[in-house]
Amino acid sequence: MKIIAVTACPVGIAHTYMAAENLQKAGEKLGVEIKVETQGSIGVENALTDKDIEEADGVIIASDKEVTKERFIGKRLIATGVQDGIKRPEELIQRFATEDVPVYQADLMSVEDVKKQKKEKENPIYRHLMSGVSYMIPFIVVGGLLIALALTLGGEQTPGGIVIPEDSFWKKVEEIGAASFSFMVPILAGFIAVSIADRPGLAPGIIGGFIAANGSFYGSEAGAGFIGGIIAGFLAGYITLAIKKIKVPQSMQPVMPIIFIPILATLTVGLLFVYVVGAPVAQVFESLTVWLEGMQGASSILLALILGAMISIDMGGPFNKVAFLFGSAMIAEGNYEIMGPIAVAICIPPLGMGLATFINKRKYQAAEQQAGKASFTMGLFGITEGAIPFAAQDPLRVIPSIMVGSMTGSVIAMVANVGDRVAHGGPIVAVLGAVDNVLMFFVAAIIGTVVTALLVNFLKKDVIGESEAKVGTNQQERTEEDQAKSTEITNLTDIVTNDLIHADLKGSTKEEVMDELIASMEQSGILSDAKAYKQAVIARENEGTTGMGMNIAVPHGKSEAVRKPAVAFGIQRSGVDWESLDGTPAKLIFMLAVPKEKAGDDHLKILQMLSRKLMDDNYRQKLLNVTTKEEAYHLLAEIQ
Repeated sequence: MKIIAVTACPVGIAHTYMAAENLQKAGEKLGVEIKVETQGSIGVENALTDKDIEEADGVIIASDKEVTKERFIGKRLIATGVQDGIKRPEELIQRFATEDVPVYQADLMSVEDVKKQKKEKENPIYRHLMSGVSYMIPFIVVGGLLIALALTLGGEQTPGGIVIPEDSFWKKVEEIGAASFSFMVPILAGFIAVSIADRPGLAPGIIGGFIAANGSFYGSEAGAGFIGGIIAGFLAGYITLAIKKIKVPQSMQPVMPIIFIPILATLTVGLLFVYVVGAPVAQVFESLTVWLEGMQGASSILLALILGAMISIDMGGPFNKVAFLFGSAMIAEGNYEIMGPIAVAICIPPLGMGLATFINKRKYQAAEQQAGKASFTMGLFGITEGAIPFAAQDPLRVIPSIMVGSMTGSVIAMVANVGDRVAHGGPIVAVLGAVDNVLMFFVAAIIGTVVTALLVNFLKKDVIGESEAKVGTNQQERTEEDQAKSTEITNLTDIVTNDLIHADLKGSTKEEVMDELIASMEQSGILSDAKAYKQAVIARENEGTTGMGMNIAVPHGKSEAVRKPAVAFGIQRSGVDWESLDGTPAKLIFMLAVPKEKAGDDHLKILQMLSRKLMDDNYRQKLLNVTTKEEAYHLLAEIQ
């Protein structure tokens, strides 16, 4: 069975790739061929081809934003949230074998199919909102950073604050930033409508959002802000959807999506906003702004506590996004001291968890220590999702810890009047000059980070040395075998030695080559039982070929007979039939050996390292051209 999948989330930073990785891992475990296309923050990667779609037995769309389904018409299709891709990948794949999954027929789906599809969607309102947010974010980030850059490099201190001279180059930069910023509400509304009604909703949504943001249409100085934009987006989407369902003569059908539907929907949304919706929403927004600007003392501290908790409790989820949108809207109103505490709170979860792994390694497995480095780096750039791996593994200790840290930092920033002029967070915005009161920004972020790290390490138990303590041995002494099994893998050469490299394999069949590689592992002390390990390798081959194509084979086995993770590499110049998917003989053979108890971490990490590097045609050719073990080892050191 062959499955194809698409994963996507509104921001496209963490959840997109976590869902893709877990789906691929589940497919391998179930013996199902799977290819996953990711629609992340840098665009589409590993794109599905027409051939992939034609050959697929089923399609999984795990996304929290709208993904176009037209190319999957006629295929059995499951549409669900990105969290299901992360948490229930095996269940999704198995449904194609155990259930009658409906065939996607675009607008011609049956009533039962529609009901089932709706049931699979966790929260359509949230999905549509987050789709709009994902398209809005680049405009507010670009606009805010350009304005911050202009103020930093071209601004002059005056009694009324920093002012950019009207006739300067930096005034033009500021105006470009302001132009980008002005698209925030129309883009938000437009792509909410697209998520609901597809492309016919784009024009009504953007025009409705523009009207929402410009109070002159309905007698308001401030406009309805982002709240009005959200309302306009949903109005445009559902009105467009209703008009699409109107039955018209066949002769009119071709022009409905490009003429009649957009015109009728735009006119309806515009008039509703001008005469019914706009003024009340604008009044609410103006009142909210006045209230927020008037908060002092205890009330502002309470707001900071609420914002810090919302930002950190779900790390990129709906609570986080609501607080983020609120701060963004306040920037548009000229209130920067709301986004300041939010900008501090955004970076504390990943920075705090990264720091926690640095200061007490005994609390974390080797894989978590590696994740800590990545988490800390993501925190510097304001990516809250960096803390997700830790929260997913130990939510009862991690989530309260990061919430307390974020709330602490947020309160300090609020009391110190830290402002942020761009809709983003983390030290990066301070470095780029977007923050008012930079010193206290860093003080608040550092204190919040330290609070998180100390609290989580206080709550967590030691994971290194626990087994020795249970049997009464000295926790500072570990056996040679234990040390071997906890090998930290950052480069392939961490687990490859010259003794495991064969520049010229002699075997002419798959089994002969495997025997040759297994023998070198046994001689190097990797295996306690060569026969048992070989049985594990053959069992994996029986599930499906490990011939990846492109002259590559990656046989692997997970067994208790393996003392420590290792890879044996060999080159068979003539090639061996490995039943590869593309029919090419295997010339570059990587044999993976992983202890059974480490299979989930090391096995996946090694395969990921190999997969990324071996996609490079030039690199594969260099490997084929080596003549000595030393040359091969030097090239293998590039795999990391």
